Amino acid sequence: MLKRLFSSLLLSAAVIGIAHAAPQERELKIGFVPGPYIDEFKLGVQPELEKKGYKIRFYEFTTGLEANSAVFKGDIDANVMQHTVFLDSYNERNKTDLVGIVQVPTPPMGLYSKKHKDLKNLKKGFTVAVPNDPVNLQRALRILQRLGWIRIRENKPVDVTELDVVENKVGLKLVPLENAQGPRALDDADFAAVQGNFAIFAKLKLSEAFALEEMTSPYINVVAVKKTRQAETYARDLAQAYRSESFQKAIRGNRFYDGFTLPDYFAADKRN
Repeated sequence: MLKRLFSSLLLSAAVIGIAHAAPQERELKIGFVPGPYIDEFKLGVQPELEKKGYKIRFYEFTTGLEANSAVFKGDIDANVMQHTVFLDSYNERNKTDLVGIVQVPTPPMGLYSKKHKDLKNLKKGFTVAVPNDPVNLQRALRILQRLGWIRIRENKPVDVTELDVVENKVGLKLVPLENAQGPRALDDADFAAVQGNFAIFAKLKLSEAFALEEMTSPYINVVAVKKTRQAETYARDLAQAYRSESFQKAIRGNRFYDGFTLPDYFAADKRN
């Protein structure tokens, strides 16, 4: 009798121990703006986090300013929509402390047109829509400079304006617009420099761009969190999910992401 009772107690303790060891569901609030990043997340990151017991809640914002404000205020835990240069500029201007914890696959900014099939025989005064925020304006101007259309002086990204065009070789006219308006501008402007995420959202193909930016590391988008929270478990789990082999395989196995700039953790020896 005592032996059966002792065995029963051991079994009960084991069951209780297993129950306590099971991962508890934790809510994780992630923000996005229009573009491919929410699909990337759902494709290969969300499954990894759900294995660890997270329940994901998605929040979509119209602008990056709104998404950053939500992270800083604690309304959401992280956002995925901006590169480091923009993030640093936002922090400087708003006295905030957001940080990037991991890079994500990012489509480059490109020059698109609905009115022209090539770059020949352009009439003086043709229009080019460009982002109106300094950081992304600089990216657009560099594309135009690579085409030989203009010459610009180097300036701090946060201070760039149209006045940094020191030579306009083809007589083009810049039309500054809010970033998300780039695709719509193609109905009126001759060309538009469209940020990659908005281009993808508008179903513009990277392969159809007249020119793509030469994207360097500071312009690859990141997952952003508050600096005071970057050491928390959820932030580490987020970064680990993006770096996981399953996420990398999901991106490499989907032709939609051809042309995207991949973070360094996409190791060269895993390309095949």
